[in-house]
Amino acid sequence: MRVSSILIAALVALTSLSAPASAKGCIKGAIVGGAAGHYAGHHGALGAAAGCIVGHHYAKKHARANQNQQ
Repeated sequence: MRVSSILIAALVALTSLSAPASAKGCIKGAIVGGAAGHYAGHHGALGAAAGCIVGHHYAKKHARANQNQQ
């Protein structure tokens, strides 16, 4: 009981110190990656994390391409 309350307090403290993140592409990638990871061996959380990273990368790449066109 005591360990879990200390862990929760530490997580709340770390979350409050973090800067806001841009989630462009992350949500869609996490959904697709989570579903793919779930069906590929019950690794939904790992798939969601990888999908978030890839989705953010492609969204940033797409935004940069649009910025160069204008």
